[in-house]
Amino acid sequence: MWQWENATAGAVAGFATVASVHPLDVVRTRFQVYDGRGSNLPTYKNTVNAILTIARMEGLRGLYAGFYPAVLGSTVSWGLYFFFYGRAKQRYSDYGKKNLTPSLHLASAAEAGALVCFCTNPVWLVKTRMQLQNPLHQAQPYSGLYDAFRTILREEGFAALYKGIVPGLMLVSHGAIQFTVYEELRKVIANSRYKGTRVDAQSSGELLNSVDYAVLGGSSKIAAMLLTYPFQVIRARLQQRPGNDGTPRYMDSFHVLKETARFEGIRGFYRGITPNLLKNVPAASITFVVYENVLKLLKLTTQKE
Repeated sequence: MWQWENATAGAVAGFATVASVHPLDVVRTRFQVYDGRGSNLPTYKNTVNAILTIARMEGLRGLYAGFYPAVLGSTVSWGLYFFFYGRAKQRYSDYGKKNLTPSLHLASAAEAGALVCFCTNPVWLVKTRMQLQNPLHQAQPYSGLYDAFRTILREEGFAALYKGIVPGLMLVSHGAIQFTVYEELRKVIANSRYKGTRVDAQSSGELLNSVDYAVLGGSSKIAAMLLTYPFQVIRARLQQRPGNDGTPRYMDSFHVLKETARFEGIRGFYRGITPNLLKNVPAASITFVVYENVLKLLKLTTQKE
């Protein structure tokens, strides 16, 4: 019943999230691809040092590198995700006639994540490349979103827009884990608060407040992040721009896996985890607070009409 409202609430939540924490996203991406072996990136000691160095060398523009594709990607991703997720939940629950089990929540989130991945991978690739542009970068920088797409298509072909799609699809498990944990914790909190009353996923949303949504969003994000972060590192390294001779630094996911394990060990798969936590835990809280409250507002508006 509330499909378009889900999409609208998700899109608004996505925009609010990106606008508030984008500098940390730039830092995370640069840490993820830095392997200490001939990188075109400056060396940063830690998250704070990275932010200060980027601000000093590149200014505000550097801290917000890739902001437009990030806004586009996040807004479209969250909008599509909540839309597909809501549709899947309705279908699996026989349109509200039965409660969803954890496995069905997982299936709903995985289905939504896979569809969103195929729709948005080109945007995330451009965002990653624009965030990696810096004074040490030797290639001609992209001047903007349109120029990036045009240059990639001209120099590398359409297939290049889907670099990193394999680890991207593996990251579907991230959303699946996050949403499953979120839904189950939401029911647990609602049931514990209203003892003696059986609360389902639908009604639990009407019994919780913004603080509850913030805690739920952050907790579910941490659980998903710890389990799936290595796939983010693999994807970021695959999406780097090729060198001046057109040769990519990594050929495929297995190449990234082998080289990272060989030269950096397990630590290499968790590069950038600190700014990622600082970015995504509050971001997830913001996203779910905005989403749930916008959704409530849209439902009330539609009911009045």
